[in-house]
Amino acid sequence: MLPLATIERIARKAGLERISADAIKELAKIVEELGSELALEAAQAARHAKRKTILKEDIKLVAGKV
Repeated sequence: MLPLATIERIARKAGLERISADAIKELAKIVEELGSELALEAAQAARHAKRKTILKEDIKLVAGKV
């Protein structure tokens, strides 16, 4: 699981002033799930491109940032 302090810092950077401990834990769980899904899709994109290495562009592609 991701460090809760890191998740809280992300939430505060997003503009949240107050967030409960339960909300931080739930956000950490969801962020980790989304990260795993993105990593899996990026790996598939790299394999499709006949590469073993996942590139920054693969992550951006599956995250919809391209």
